Amino acid sequence: MADEENEAPDSTAVRVALWRALHVQVDPPPHVFDDEIGLQLAAPDGGWRRRPDMDPRTTSGFRAAIVSRARFIEDLIAERIDHGVTQYVILGAGLDTFAQRRPEIAARLRVFEIDQPGTQTWKRRRLIELGYGIPDWLRLVPVDFEAGGDWWKELANSGFDPGRPTAVVSTGVTMYLTKETTAATLRRLADLAPGSTLAMTFMLPTELIDDADRPALESTKPQARAAGTPFISFYTPQEMLALARDAGFKDAQHVSGAALADRYFADRTDGLRPSSGEDLLVAST
Repeated sequence: MADEENEAPDSTAVRVALWRALHVQVDPPPHVFDDEIGLQLAAPDGGWRRRPDMDPRTTSGFRAAIVSRARFIEDLIAERIDHGVTQYVILGAGLDTFAQRRPEIAARLRVFEIDQPGTQTWKRRRLIELGYGIPDWLRLVPVDFEAGGDWWKELANSGFDPGRPTAVVSTGVTMYLTKETTAATLRRLADLAPGSTLAMTFMLPTELIDDADRPALESTKPQARAAGTPFISFYTPQEMLALARDAGFKDAQHVSGAALADRYFADRTDGLRPSSGEDLLVAST
């Protein structure tokens, strides 16, 4: 059994959960994404909103980017259910709260959340403590990536059926992996049943980021390195599309951060807009 001190999500996953909650607490409605359950799970100390990375003004672009990608993913999942998808796999799930916030949709699926063993032990305990429990259709799949764990094998051991149409999501992960690892993941997922869909975020090279956003992104790189999770992989949209097609996906599309901004923030009067730097690949089998 993991030591209790190792039974916790990483700092990046917690930051994402807090930004999602901060959007509800400091940005005026309509909210792009409504999630304070991640905040309940994380249970930070009372001064969490005074953290430098929670400053409502200086981090607004990051906060908006996080909620826009979350909204896009959940809109996509709802749409894919109507087209026969019956399984939902979340790679690097962290403090994802889809199963708790949207049980009326999630219960129509079998949801598999994949993450490190310590994170999964911690999350299981917190869900039970908060009264959410672990319904039968939710599977928390522990995979020790650092020890070379085989996520595909553990997924199968948890009841996953590769013969059924599936939605797979990976957000905020590819920048920490080698390009070879991401290419191998794409090849594996391209073999899923026809009608399956993948949504995967990727970070753009510096030269493709809006001038106004470059200083903030550059400032995060040493912080990520100091935390032991350096950014090692960046992709142009053309490169990511080529990886997906070479892996065997029947269709691959690029969804830009600007497109999400136009979709979810166009009518806002408070100036809230996502920062540039992270785009999405949406591919289907």
